[in-house]
Amino acid sequence: MKIVGIGNAIVDVICKVNNEFLDKNGLIKSTMKLVDENEFKKLLSNLTIEETVAGGSVANSIVGLSQLGNKVSFIGKVNDDELGNKYEESVVKENVTYFYNKKKEDTPTGTCLILITPDSERTMCTFLGIAGKISEQDIQEDAIKQSELVFLEGYLWDEGDPKAAFEKAFKLANKTAMSLSDQFCVERHKTSFLDLVKNKLDITFANEQEIVHLIGAKSFNEVLDFGKDLGKLLVITRSDKGSVAIHNNEVFECESEKNLTLIDLTGAGDLFAAGFLHGNINKMSIQESLQKGTEMASKIIQKIGARLN
Repeated sequence: MKIVGIGNAIVDVICKVNNEFLDKNGLIKSTMKLVDENEFKKLLSNLTIEETVAGGSVANSIVGLSQLGNKVSFIGKVNDDELGNKYEESVVKENVTYFYNKKKEDTPTGTCLILITPDSERTMCTFLGIAGKISEQDIQEDAIKQSELVFLEGYLWDEGDPKAAFEKAFKLANKTAMSLSDQFCVERHKTSFLDLVKNKLDITFANEQEIVHLIGAKSFNEVLDFGKDLGKLLVITRSDKGSVAIHNNEVFECESEKNLTLIDLTGAGDLFAAGFLHGNINKMSIQESLQKGTEMASKIIQKIGARLN
C-alpha cells in the first residue's frame, strides 16, 4: 500500500440551509460541533437530505488518492448496522482496501450533518457514534508496516483509546502525516497537537486559522518562522490566498485557482491533502504537490459533497 488512512468512519448527511437555521440552532458557521444522537435527530427532523455518502476527513482524502490511481487502504470503526454496512460498501466501491472487521456494538455508526449555506460554507454537526471509540486493537499492524505513509486526522484525537491507537500507529509507521482538522480540535487539544507537530509528524496539514491558533501567532510571518524552525513539512491552505508549504528554510507558494463556481466547500481541505500526498508519495516536487492539491480542491468545491466522481 502507498498510504493507509486512519480516521473517523462517518456517514455524511448533506443538507442545504439558510443562515437563520444556524442562528436559530446556536451553530457557528464553518465550524464543527459534536452533538449527541438526540440532538442530531432533532436537527435532521426539519431538513431535506440532498445526499448521503461515506465520509470522514481522512476517508475523503483516501478516496481521492484512490481516484488518482494510488493503492490505498483505510482503518475506521463502524458498527455492524445499516449505516455501517453502507459505509463499508461505499469505501470498497472506490477501490480502497478496508482494514476493519465490523461487529455488533451497542453504539451506532457515526454520522455527520453537513449544513450548506447559500455562500457555499459548510457547518458540521457530528455524532461520532462508534467511530470515536477506535482503540489500538483496531489498528492492524501489517497494514501500517506495509504502507509508505500513515495519514491521520485531528478529529480522531482524544485521550484514552483513540490516543493509544495514534501512538501505536506512530510506533509502526514508516512516515506519518496528519491534518489538524478544525479550529475546534486545535483549541481542545492545543498542547497535544503542538507536541505531535513538533515531535511525531513528518507532514502536518492545517488551514491558516488552525495553525495561527495552534502557535498563538500574531501574523502569518510568525507562522512562516515557526515552519522554518520546525524542520518538518508544514502545509497550509489559505483559502483565496492559495497555499504554502514550508520545509526547512524553504517556502513554496501556490496561488488559488480563479473564477470558480463555488457550490460547496465540503471536502476542500480533504481533497487538497489527497492531491498533495499523491505528489509526495509519487516523488513529485513540493511545488508540484501544492499544485496537485490546489487542482483537486478546486474541482471538489464546484460540486456538492466530497467525492469527485
